[in-house]
Amino acid sequence: MNALIKLELARALRNKKFLFFSVLYPTSLFLIFSSSSGSGEKVDGTGLTVATYLMVSMASFGALTAVLMGNSERIAKERESGWVRQLRLTTLPGRGYVFAKIASAAVVSLPSIIVLFAAAAAIKHVHLGAWQWLALTGVIWAGSLVFAALGVAIGYLATGDAVRPITMIIYFGLSILGGLWMPSTTFPKTLQDIAKWLPTHAYAALGRAIEQSQAPSATDVAILAVYFVLFAGGAAWLYRKDTLKA
Repeated sequence: MNALIKLELARALRNKKFLFFSVLYPTSLFLIFSSSSGSGEKVDGTGLTVATYLMVSMASFGALTAVLMGNSERIAKERESGWVRQLRLTTLPGRGYVFAKIASAAVVSLPSIIVLFAAAAAIKHVHLGAWQWLALTGVIWAGSLVFAALGVAIGYLATGDAVRPITMIIYFGLSILGGLWMPSTTFPKTLQDIAKWLPTHAYAALGRAIEQSQAPSATDVAILAVYFVLFAGGAAWLYRKDTLKA
């Protein structure tokens, strides 16, 4: 399994387009959005500046990009090319394949978080305590595992032709409705009620709690835990189902 993780990492790091969208794209959006909105202004109901608020949003968005987009399309293509069928002939167990995909995707998401935080501190002058920077990095990185598992599930659910549009719909739907592109407090009441149960909303809320020197909400932690169990369980079930087809 370790060999497979190393292989997945090497493949991802060689993909220049993937690295751009997972690392530089979120940082670019952060700099654009924070400049156009006035980075020193306060976001209503949070006490955070626009730059500080958007930093967590875009770091979460970048991690989501790295783990969701990379996993889903790669797995669907590997199924069609016969690579997954070849792996089944080895001693690698099914759970090992799923875990390797989740783990390698999570490792790739780390650079996007670090680069964005560095840009926020150096260019937008976001000031946080050392413990907050470390806690934010750990929370956003660990939370990305939820969406890495979702990416694996989509990769086994969709065909090579359908995986991109399905992933894009889910990707932008979770990002926008979860409040990563704009505060969910600006949504109509119905959308706000939907947003608070989405994994992306809970994901970003953990980071904002740390920025406000507060303990993360138990509800947000529970929501992410439930989604991770559902996504990982669904990925494992779809993998076994795909195995029976082969």
